[in-house]
Amino acid sequence: MRRFTIITITYNAEKAVERTLQSVLEQTYEGVEHLIIDGQSTDGTLRMAEHYKQKSDEAGRGHKVIIQSEPDGGIYYAMNKGLTQASGDYIVYMNAGDFFPSATTLEETARRCRLSETPSAELPAVLYGQTDIVDDEGRYLRPRRLQAPQQLSWRSFRQGMLVCHQAFYARTDLAKNLQYDTGYRYSADVDWCIRVMREGERAGLPLRNIGMVVACYTEQGATTRHHRASLVERFRIMAKHYGLIDTLLQHAWFVVRSLNTGTVT
Repeated sequence: MRRFTIITITYNAEKAVERTLQSVLEQTYEGVEHLIIDGQSTDGTLRMAEHYKQKSDEAGRGHKVIIQSEPDGGIYYAMNKGLTQASGDYIVYMNAGDFFPSATTLEETARRCRLSETPSAELPAVLYGQTDIVDDEGRYLRPRRLQAPQQLSWRSFRQGMLVCHQAFYARTDLAKNLQYDTGYRYSADVDWCIRVMREGERAGLPLRNIGMVVACYTEQGATTRHHRASLVERFRIMAKHYGLIDTLLQHAWFVVRSLNTGTVT
């Protein structure tokens, strides 16, 4: 059985983390490793995580839950910590407040992508799907504005981050060699996704569209709260991967599009 490593980063997240933990607990798929990487929370986060681990063990589905709590340098340091420890075939980042849309999301992902029938060396570099936006209570609001394309490549992100980080399942053996660049404060996930896809292309591996919604998330993360700084970082990342001229032309189009839609990528 192929295994998914779910990595959840937390810090004083007791108000949001419960629905994330419950979502993983309910997954019918047995091949789950759940790494909870905590930044030494001082609220009830760790108590909730320990209670969740107990319930997961008692459920008998074979889910493996590991909790680690210690100070770190920020979210991308914590993500690297989880990345280093992951032992599954694919890595899924599902942070506090994020959740799977149904109890069968991972089971259906494995079935649609025929993971059990695919030799390890031929597994896709990335499995990806669509994302829904929810409010602070986890209630559905709308589909994410940027939709995952039917065919994806590392060049696709010239048009913006077409696949949400939570809906981007990276093959672990590729991703482990590609740590998040902690020089970025808000958009290292964009850079990391591009590098994973580029590595997949070099290895001659496909990127597989799961063909369904695989993640729900709120828009209240650090990137949203620091939107201008995040956009500056994204410009630097795109210029690094796609060249300055191409990036300038793309951002001119983003501005035109935002004037028409009232949104910015």
